Amino acid sequence: MNAAPTLEMLDPTTLTVDINVRKDAALTVDFVASIKEHGVMEPVIAHRKDDGTVHVLMGQRRTLGAVEAKRPEIPVMIINSPEEAERIVTQVVENIQRAELTDADEADAYHQLSLIGVSAAAIAKKTGRKKATVEGALKAKASEAGTAALGRGFTIEEALILAEFEGDEEATLELETAIQDEPDQLFHVAQQLRDDRAAAAALAAYTAEVAATGETIVERPGYDDEETATVTSLKRVDGEPATEEDANAVYISQDYRGEFSTVPVIVGWKELGFTQRYGYQSSSANKGPMTEEQKAERKTLIANNKAMESATTVRREFVKTLLAKKQAPKGWQYFTVHAITHHSDVARTYDGEVAAEMVSAKIEGEKSWAWNPLRDHVAKSTARPEFSLIALVCAGYEKSIAKDSWRSPSNTHRDYLNQLVTWGYTPSEVEQIIIDSGKPAEEEAA
Repeated sequence: MNAAPTLEMLDPTTLTVDINVRKDAALTVDFVASIKEHGVMEPVIAHRKDDGTVHVLMGQRRTLGAVEAKRPEIPVMIINSPEEAERIVTQVVENIQRAELTDADEADAYHQLSLIGVSAAAIAKKTGRKKATVEGALKAKASEAGTAALGRGFTIEEALILAEFEGDEEATLELETAIQDEPDQLFHVAQQLRDDRAAAAALAAYTAEVAATGETIVERPGYDDEETATVTSLKRVDGEPATEEDANAVYISQDYRGEFSTVPVIVGWKELGFTQRYGYQSSSANKGPMTEEQKAERKTLIANNKAMESATTVRREFVKTLLAKKQAPKGWQYFTVHAITHHSDVARTYDGEVAAEMVSAKIEGEKSWAWNPLRDHVAKSTARPEFSLIALVCAGYEKSIAKDSWRSPSNTHRDYLNQLVTWGYTPSEVEQIIIDSGKPAEEEAA
């Protein structure tokens, strides 16, 4: 009877690693640094020979990384024989290939394989699954939120997204609501949350940078703010225009490119003796406070513009995934011909970088005038030219879509979005506004 596997803490320098693995280990600086700080988190699988030497069967790279990082001990799962490792792999693979296996069961199976040192690429090869699916399952299992989501019956994809926002209660609630009520909008909701998080982080970093200089930071003056005014809208007691030297605070502004800057203001300008420079309120404050209707309209404008920007990321990722398949999507011939004949700008003004990313082409060189990585890609490869053509056309449409395109929908954007929908894309609610704008009123009502 074979002895049960045992977990031991051993000195990695005493372990035997295959010579070929030493050549191909690819120990990066980050990999070694991670092991130095955190140690080896998953046990390596090894077999103890009759002479007492321990031979690593799975996890050679981690072993070599631990030696490089000078870790005194690493966890080693000692199995009865080299064949035992293959038996474990075979058993787990058989479980994965069972009919009616739940996503939670499948993720557990991948996790078992990873624990005995099988890489995501190897798991994908052995099970016939996509590497991205395996990696997603492992990432989900690596977090409490992802594991809990799988246990509640969520898919691997849903669990992975929830794992991404672990610890953010507000985001988690919004995602779970989307999964329950509008599962087809999950990718869009998740992308908006990512964008909001990134924007908040960027603003916080810039705010901290400004605060470190000693500046007083205030909120941007509102429409009915009579306490704070920009320096450029005021003049001094002597009638001369106020300058930045008169400012006693700043507010942080963001332009259409997303870049931050400070705007000098004077808080309490009336009490300090300043007056309006032009004899009238240069800001919207003189028009009186916004009505509730105006506030609602502005809120919708801001929300839809942000949603449209997030949808752009999801949309382009969809096209990239679509063009990563072995065959071009059905109807691509008419789509590209129609685009060039009816919307000629798509072939003239497309963004080469966006197109290259869509077709997963290698992007080299620095941005400069006439820089076009798609052109470079086509020049180097004659394979699958139809994929580059589709990417070119899609990138042309993408360049014409702005964050406020939903306000004045065009046939150009409707044609593009409708084609993506035909290919399986799920539009966001704000993109749906563009699509629905071309429908007869009675159809929309129905």
